[in-house]
Amino acid sequence: MAVENASGRALRVGIAGLGTVGVGVVRLLEENRDILLQHCPWPIEVTAVSARDRRKNRDVDLSKYDWCDDPVALADHPKVDVVVEVIGGASGPAKALIEKAIANKKHVVTANKALLSAHGTALARSAEQAGLALAYEAAVAGGIPIIKSMREGLAANRIEHVYGILNGTCNYILTQMRETGREFADVLGEAQQLGYAEADPSFDVDGIDAAHKLSILTAVAFGCEVDFAGIRISGIRNVSAMDIEYATELGYRIKLLGLSRLTERGIEQRVHACMVPQNALIAKVDGVYNAVVTQGNFVGQNVAIGRGAGQGPTASAVVSDLMDIARGRILPAFSAPAETLKKIPAAPEGSHVGPFYLRMMVVDRPGVIAEVAAIMRDENVSLESMIQRSRSPGDRVPVVFTTHETSQAQVTRVVEKLGKVSAVVEPPHVMSIEQLS
Repeated sequence: MAVENASGRALRVGIAGLGTVGVGVVRLLEENRDILLQHCPWPIEVTAVSARDRRKNRDVDLSKYDWCDDPVALADHPKVDVVVEVIGGASGPAKALIEKAIANKKHVVTANKALLSAHGTALARSAEQAGLALAYEAAVAGGIPIIKSMREGLAANRIEHVYGILNGTCNYILTQMRETGREFADVLGEAQQLGYAEADPSFDVDGIDAAHKLSILTAVAFGCEVDFAGIRISGIRNVSAMDIEYATELGYRIKLLGLSRLTERGIEQRVHACMVPQNALIAKVDGVYNAVVTQGNFVGQNVAIGRGAGQGPTASAVVSDLMDIARGRILPAFSAPAETLKKIPAAPEGSHVGPFYLRMMVVDRPGVIAEVAAIMRDENVSLESMIQRSRSPGDRVPVVFTTHETSQAQVTRVVEKLGKVSAVVEPPHVMSIEQLS
């Protein structure tokens, strides 16, 4: 049964934001109109739009739509049944628009991961109390229908963990570093020129964008409240060409991953550069592609790979949500009704256990390795392997260790002590080694 709307003839859409995604939604609805009509009980039609600059050339005809200078006005528009919010930002006009749309009994489709990571639980409660959709397939992994997959296709399973490559910019940079041997800053500049990275790339390269997405995936996976503050976040700025080279020698590739699992001590959520075995499927996902891996207790492992951003993939995700609303498929925003979402604490900091990679630059002199090994012995950290390049005495030389399973807290203490060793000439670089299949 189709969702009711005032017109009885079409699902009428107001779009807030006419950047890459908003324009993509307009184009998709126009160009694929015949395809949508095969699947929906009535047409999905744009009736009103809003953006900051009415005069900007967007290479699409907007003259037939009502224009609202204030995006929040779309929530009051009499010819809008569904508000599509693609403005962005965790607060401001985006939040005001969504809150008012729900208050005015209008469904909401958003691509705004930052807003959902900050206010997703509260917005879901409001929407569900009003019997409305809060849909956000486009907020996580672009063209990969991972929210629908987890919330519907895997709903009969207990999700044991979820992890993935959630930021195409970082994946592109790490791929180029591995393939060309160049350093981070050089590849970042190229990514900016090609449009894969923003002028201010902080949200991407420092792991914030991936963490926004991970907080949403975690809520869907474990039926819990969104907890962005509980994520341990670091990015890829400290990954060097040397680390990429050593990873290859050791049989690994470096990826920025978001990882989430439910433990006895709470939910462990991490976003950081880590090493994964070269034969792991996720190690082979390169360039701007995203990948999400889920593990269900009955279905086993599921892997979804696709483009995580861009006009076409993101617009496709937005319109898939609109199609669900037109079909009357109004589901809880997360895997369970908002009123039943559990408040699960974050696992204690430093509780992650696994093998680690440590690289340090030391002055090549007698006794240095023994001093380093003594520190690790005192912290009960067991070494699996060591790589040391021979140079002339007195030179700076890289030394790499990999450990057997140990806790993040133990490794942190080792790094603190190594920082006080006079022969260690720069802060040691640490990465977890994730034994993924």
